[in-house]
Amino acid sequence: MNKLDTSSTLKRLRNRYRLVVMNEDTYEEVVKFRLSRMSVYIVFSSLLVVFIALTMAIILLTPIKYYLPGAGYGDAKQVREYRSLKIKTDSIENAMRQQEQFIKGVKKMLTGEAVKLDTTVLELPRIDSAGD
Repeated sequence: MNKLDTSSTLKRLRNRYRLVVMNEDTYEEVVKFRLSRMSVYIVFSSLLVVFIALTMAIILLTPIKYYLPGAGYGDAKQVREYRSLKIKTDSIENAMRQQEQFIKGVKKMLTGEAVKLDTTVLELPRIDSAGD
């Protein structure tokens, strides 16, 4: 394998380039910049750090943190209330499902649709009535 020459890599990072923004109609130079790859990397890295810091500051210093479920900023009372509301919601959903099934059954009965009857034969053990 070819070894990467660090001196050539540093030279490429420090090579100067010119970025020119021109007016398309008049070909007049509007803005020109002298850049190197290293300066571009530094600028983008700095912007990334600033955006991350800004996002963290917004989350930590504003009430938004209370709306993030995994952040752990809610107090114990809120967590208990959330759990009890979730249990109540689940039980209400189950009750609604059962009511819908009941209403569908009643509608079938009233409209005279074919109701599938349970025709399985039950085998019950015999009990002697003599008592011996």
